[in-house]
Amino acid sequence: MPLPKPSAALAPPMPADLIRRFAAIVGERYAITDPDDQAPYLRDDRGLYHGRTPLVVRPGSTDEVAAVMALANETGTPVVPQGGATGLVGGHVPHETGAEIVLSLNRMNRVRAVDPAGNTMTVDAGVTLQQAQDAASEANRLFPLNIGSKGSCTIGGNLSTNAGGTQAVAYGMARDLVLGLEVVLADGRVWHGLRTLKKDNTGYDLKHLFMGAEGTLGVITAAVLKLYPAPRSIEAAWVAVPSPHAALTLLGRAQEKAGPSVTGFELMPRNLFGFVLKHLAGARDPLSAPSPWYVLMELSSASAAGLRETLEEILASGFDEGIVTDAALADTIDQRNAFWRLREGMSEVQKLEGGSIKHDVSVPVAAVPAFIAEAVAACEAYLDGCRPVPFGHLGDGNIHFNVSQPIGMEKAAFLDHWDKVQTIVHDIVGKFGGSISAEHGIGRMKRDLLPGVKDPVAMEIMRAVKDVLDPKRIMNPGKVL
Repeated sequence: MPLPKPSAALAPPMPADLIRRFAAIVGERYAITDPDDQAPYLRDDRGLYHGRTPLVVRPGSTDEVAAVMALANETGTPVVPQGGATGLVGGHVPHETGAEIVLSLNRMNRVRAVDPAGNTMTVDAGVTLQQAQDAASEANRLFPLNIGSKGSCTIGGNLSTNAGGTQAVAYGMARDLVLGLEVVLADGRVWHGLRTLKKDNTGYDLKHLFMGAEGTLGVITAAVLKLYPAPRSIEAAWVAVPSPHAALTLLGRAQEKAGPSVTGFELMPRNLFGFVLKHLAGARDPLSAPSPWYVLMELSSASAAGLRETLEEILASGFDEGIVTDAALADTIDQRNAFWRLREGMSEVQKLEGGSIKHDVSVPVAAVPAFIAEAVAACEAYLDGCRPVPFGHLGDGNIHFNVSQPIGMEKAAFLDHWDKVQTIVHDIVGKFGGSISAEHGIGRMKRDLLPGVKDPVAMEIMRAVKDVLDPKRIMNPGKVL
């Protein structure tokens, strides 16, 4: 298992005078030095990474972020920017040396402006995704980024990792939902790029440098987000399908009939759904008989009528073609939420079945069935009794290809196979022209893998950009590059 490599040595203690200088910028109340109070900022939710720091600073404004970065640049102090600390690849966790300070943006949680006429919203980086969604809803608008950690993840973190989620099939990734950014650079300069323009071709589109960069090029402090008309009609169905190929065909039929109204299309295997039924409190099967595979399909539209009939037409066509064997339609909001709870509980329940070797990968949508078949077969051939549980966003080709430990095997013994299983899966991803990181980022976990899968010229360009924007290598060192 790719746990972080032990550090060679602890860094020398940060001088007390330097700690005082940083603290003076944000105020003593927002400069955390007590190890117990620092604890939530020094780990990830999966328990893979535990870091150390002499100081956590919590600035309350862009000016304070700029002052922190200017001092860090002056003194050569490495900085780890942090949002909601919900990342899964260690990008937000400081190293074990204790050399880095943590810059938490969770105090910067102001919705600066909502413009329903222009369909934009300007928010601080520390605004949670749920807060952004609620602010949009109050203006009868939709901010469509949607992931399971929306109550705690922040917009700055979402953009820094280029989050995906369940509605990317219709609206794209996080970077597709942004018009402008405000960014503090490594030397403390501020790029004021909070533009609300839909069209702006005046030179390079710099915002895309910082989205997906995981805080290695600058600190996103605010963003202009795209909004959409709030849906007036939402329909959902829990659908039994015989195979991933049938699910792919159903996706095509749905998009032919409903177009951009297909806003959710999730694929799940029976064995993983069995974990949910076993471990998730209150979970029940919406259907009367088990199926080898399931799809959670959701349609939404700004039109008030006609969507139910469209969904029924899609399913009826699926029954006729043999690509749908059963289906349950949500008649109420509670039923729709219950369907999504079954899907969103899948990540949660896997750990209750023992060790899980996880892969966040993507392949071309048309290749998903073949990829799943080949990767499942390869993992099962390598390790007898292992339980592959591939699931995820079929509509955008993002599959969470996780492998649960064989029943009866010790967890530690299973996780010893992490590197080999990862190589098996990633090699097959490469064969299909896919990506080893679909939506969670590179962080620390996949840093060593990047040169082997990224085009060499792309790596050269990335390093050149890093040299220009962070010549002292103080921005989230040891992550991504």
